[in-house]
Amino acid sequence: MDFSQTYFELFGLPQAYVLDRARLDAAYRELQTTVHPDRFAAQPGAEQRVAMQWATQVNEAYQTLKHPVNRGVYLLRLQGIDALAADNTKMSPAFLVQQMEWRESIEDARADKSVTALDALSGDLRAAHRRIEAQLAELIDTAHDFAAASEAVRQLRFMDKLIAEVGDVYEELES
Repeated sequence: MDFSQTYFELFGLPQAYVLDRARLDAAYRELQTTVHPDRFAAQPGAEQRVAMQWATQVNEAYQTLKHPVNRGVYLLRLQGIDALAADNTKMSPAFLVQQMEWRESIEDARADKSVTALDALSGDLRAAHRRIEAQLAELIDTAHDFAAASEAVRQLRFMDKLIAEVGDVYEELES
C-alpha cells in the first residue's frame, strides 16, 4: 500500500464530492480486513507498526470521506485551499442573517419548552443542509468553483452546529 495515495485512491473512488456511500463502505470493510493489526499479531514489530499505521490511515480516510463537511474540506485541501483557515471567514450576509434567525428560534423553543417548534426547526435545518450539500457538489464537481465551495463548506459546518444544538435542546427538554 502507498501512503502517498489520496483518500479517494485508497478506496478506489473517483475524486469527487458526490460519492457512492455503499462503495465507500464496502471498500472500507475490505481494507480494514486486509490491514487490521490483529492479522499481524504474529509478525515482527516493524510489520505490526506498519499495519497499525495503515489501519489508522484507513480509519482517518473513511471518517473524512463519509462526512459531508470533512469531505468538502479535504477536496478543497487537495486544491490547495484551506476552507477552515482562521482568515477565511467570508460568508454571505443573507446566510448570516438566516443563521441568527435560526439561533433565535432555537432559544425561543428552549424557553417555551416546545418540542413542536424544535421539530419544525429541525426539519428546516435539515432541508437547508441538503440544499447546501447539493450546492457544494455542484460547485466542486461541475463548476470547479473552489472559492465558492469554500464558503459552502463553512455554511455546512454552521448547519452541523445548529443541528447539534437542536439535539441538545431536545435532550434538555426530555430531562
